[in-house]
Amino acid sequence: MPTARESLLEAAGAALAARPWPAVRMVEVAAAAGVSRQTLYNEFAGKAGLGHALVRREAAWYLDGVDRALAPPAATAEPPAAVAVAVAEWTVRAAHARPLVRALLTGCWNGNLPVPAGRGVRPGVPALGPAELVRAVRERAEAALGPGEAAQRCELALRLAVSYLIAPAAQPVPGELLRLLSGPSRTAGGR
Repeated sequence: MPTARESLLEAAGAALAARPWPAVRMVEVAAAAGVSRQTLYNEFAGKAGLGHALVRREAAWYLDGVDRALAPPAATAEPPAAVAVAVAEWTVRAAHARPLVRALLTGCWNGNLPVPAGRGVRPGVPALGPAELVRAVRERAEAALGPGEAAQRCELALRLAVSYLIAPAAQPVPGELLRLLSGPSRTAGGR
């Protein structure tokens, strides 16, 4: 059985999918979660806290998908370039499916979404954004693939995927991306 917090986050996510964040009402979120409005305020201290928690949950959901793309057997059975492509494809799919993930990856926020944590809200709490997600993906790639060129290719694939989100092509070309990532690097080829 989900906790009140989980139920509230699910209800807030469903409400956000149906309408812009400014139109989401706390009384409706609490009712949809089956809890009192006071429980919502006890858990999140208000709409801003609920929004911050929703943004953090979306970031965790995205990173869980990255972990699946990097997880064995994929990381051990597939060439590093194929793993990097899997991360890039997951990034594009996740961003198309979830507006908060897209905003986190691109840094393009609008008034229809909750304000991300750390953006002038609480001093000392870093903002969760593109740089932090790229760093988190790089760290996960190094843990799964080892430090070095494989992790660098994974970071490159992620950066290419983010650029695709910002300036989409007519259609994604994972085969071409795989060819680019699996070929020798300029530095290695020039030695």
